[in-house]
Amino acid sequence: MTWTQDELVAIGEAEELAISPQRADGSFLRPVTVWVVRYDDDLYVRSYKGEGGRWFRAARERGEGHVNAGGVSKDVGFVLEGDSVVNDGIDLAYRMKYRDQDTAYVDPMVAGPAKETTIRLVPR
Repeated sequence: MTWTQDELVAIGEAEELAISPQRADGSFLRPVTVWVVRYDDDLYVRSYKGEGGRWFRAARERGEGHVNAGGVSKDVGFVLEGDSVVNDGIDLAYRMKYRDQDTAYVDPMVAGPAKETTIRLVPR
């Protein structure tokens, strides 16, 4: 399944995204607010706390969850992104989208610990 253009635009332009990874029992964690960026025709999130982020650990473990942003509510799969070229593009997307934010928040999102937690959101 792929994102529709309307979903890509709505979520990609949303300032924040609510992410709820699924637990092993099928229930969802309480939604956590994260930044979301669009790169090409995909949507990406990162954990500000790196691998220490609870939502990230749950997302990596189960691989499924739910997101809500820009009026779009969708079940998704979580795919870790390891491609360095794609990650460099995602860095630029973060810097451009959140350029009006304090660099104390943006810089960590494009640095080691957060960059290593890049997740592509795949609609289900």
